[in-house]
Amino acid sequence: MIKFIVSSNTLLKELQTISGVMNASNPLPILDDFLFKLNKSELNIYASDLETTIRTTITVDSKDKGEITIPRLLIEMLKNFADQPLTFIIDTTKYGIEINSDSGKYKITGHNPEDFPRMVDVEKPSSLEMDSEVLLSAINKTIFAVANDDLRPVMSGIYSIFGEKEVTFVATDAHKLVRYRRPIQGGDRENAVIIARKPMNLLKNILASKDTKVKIEYNKTNASFIANNVQLTCRLIDGKYPNYDAVIPKDNPNQLTLEREAFLSSLKRVSILSNKTTHQVRLKISDNALTLTSEDPDFSSEANERMACQYKGDNMEIGFNSRFLLEMLGNLDSDEIRLQMSTPNRAGVITPSPQKDGEDILMLVMPVMLNN
Repeated sequence: MIKFIVSSNTLLKELQTISGVMNASNPLPILDDFLFKLNKSELNIYASDLETTIRTTITVDSKDKGEITIPRLLIEMLKNFADQPLTFIIDTTKYGIEINSDSGKYKITGHNPEDFPRMVDVEKPSSLEMDSEVLLSAINKTIFAVANDDLRPVMSGIYSIFGEKEVTFVATDAHKLVRYRRPIQGGDRENAVIIARKPMNLLKNILASKDTKVKIEYNKTNASFIANNVQLTCRLIDGKYPNYDAVIPKDNPNQLTLEREAFLSSLKRVSILSNKTTHQVRLKISDNALTLTSEDPDFSSEANERMACQYKGDNMEIGFNSRFLLEMLGNLDSDEIRLQMSTPNRAGVITPSPQKDGEDILMLVMPVMLNN
């Protein structure tokens, strides 16, 4: 028999933080549960989907030791309590759980903790520390460009290069590519790993509420991220990432500078009337004016807008999938952006202007063939 007292709000907040890893349907019923591991006043709670495991640690009032798994139904129960101390009394042999509140008593049944997958130790790791704000920014700026491609699993994650003096994060789906670089101190020798979209998304949600240092440990198969009282450990994607550097055009003589918000608003309006399959928007640039055009002959609809810009280069017409441009502009926060191009059939390169302190962000978007 083990017993502990915990604040209902604290417990709810921590369960919600880690519950994102649980799938709607699981291959193993035990993955619908949280593992509670009590060690006197320290309560460790785990959630897992086999590939990724998250642990959070909270302080409780207890002198006992023991473990139990509790169904995720507990979250629904906690949502309906006003903040108050709850007393958990657990029969670790029959897996019976009794919860006592100010107003009543509730009984649910847990399961055998032995069946719950254990958190993997990252053996012989390389390690580094990053500010949570830096890692959060890197994930936010790249994750939208990750591919949903079961045939090329390496592209369904963020390629993370941890160097001695800088970190680089890359994501691409072959239509768009984002490279995010940032200087750091105290990294190991350069290593690269591919971290799947799901753990990166979970990490994004965890870090949003934490202003702290994140300790990163990784080897060839697993990575672990520790921020304050939360640890996330995940299996890495195995394989060779495509040579992303080779597709970034180096010589782009045509340079267009635009107000990001104005360009974004114009694109949103014009793209509504673009072809529903190609989402094509045509950019026609001459002197210091940009004309955006879209059309959908099937519905006899078209849009045309003109805006001021700064432009250095030859007059040019180029087509892009408006959805890709909208995503990129929406994930930048600079006042202006620079679009660099060479020819209408080569990728355009978007960079914030100016780059934020310490950040080096480059976004690449493939053009679409213009139908004249």
